[in-house]
Parts: sequence; C-alpha cells; structure tokens
Amino acid sequence: MKRSDRPPMKHAEKVGFLLKQILGQPGFGEQLNRHQAWLVWDQLVGEQIAARARPFKLRKGVLEVQVDHPVWMQQLQLMKPQILEKIEAKIPNAGITDIYLRQTRNAQTYHPQKAKTAPEPPPWVDMELTDSEKKSIEEKLSPIKNVELKHELRKLFTRQKQLDKTRGD
Repeated sequence: MKRSDRPPMKHAEKVGFLLKQILGQPGFGEQLNRHQAWLVWDQLVGEQIAARARPFKLRKGVLEVQVDHPVWMQQLQLMKPQILEKIEAKIPNAGITDIYLRQTRNAQTYHPQKAKTAPEPPPWVDMELTDSEKKSIEEKLSPIKNVELKHELRKLFTRQKQLDKTRGD
C-alpha cells in the first residue's frame, strides 16, 4: 500500500499504547518467554559449546540448534537432558521440551574472544592536525552561532581532515 493510498491519520497513537496492544496479544508473553533461550544460551552451555552451537529456531517447544561439527553434535546429544534441565531452571515457563541438533556447514558460531575485544580503530583516528588546519576549521565554523551545532560540525570537519591526511589528499 502506497502512502497516498491510505487515508490520513486522524490522530497519532502514543508508543506506550501501541506497546500495550502488542504485548497484550494472547500468547505473546509465552513466545517472548520461550525466546529467552537465545539470551541465556551462552550461560547455560558455557563459552566453549556456545562457540560451536547456536540456537537457530524454536518450533512447538523444540529448540533447534545449529552445530558446526559432528563431534560436537554427538557431545551435545549426550548433554541434551542436562541442557534441558538448565533451561527449565533458568526459564521455568519457557515450555521447551526438546532440543533438535542440526549440523550446518556455515553455522553462525559465536567467538567470545572476538566479541570481548574492540576492533582496532582506523589509522586516521590518531592523525594529528596542524595548528593551521585547526585554524581553518575554526574559520569555517565562525559564522555559526548554535553552540551544539558548532561542536558537532567541528568533530565532523576534524574527522574529515584526519581522513584526508591519511589518504594523502
């Protein structure tokens, strides 16, 4: 439906009202509760297993888990009862009754070491500007009266100048 095809809105609804409508739908709370398994998966199974197996889908109380190697599939198959107990203890009303393990070549594995370390900043971030470059930026900003706008533009112009210097422009 194109914007021009729909009738004009008489009045906008408040976000709080809309959220209450969505959250108040029958079964929504139960679905939300079941999907908490994604949030607590790493805690339940530990980093080593979480790096090899990720929840993928939830259907009729069965949590489908992608596993990236047959050896881990076998290990998790043996651990299913313990994992289900942990899910029940952590999320009592989740209604997850079984775990289905699916081996995938391209499992979306989680690497805790990578997630904890911030990526290297690009080289231009540490590029120092000369006094004349800083003065040039301030001259461009001098007509602007709004302090916040001036501050944000100063950051933008500085970053652009750092990037240009790194490129050799």
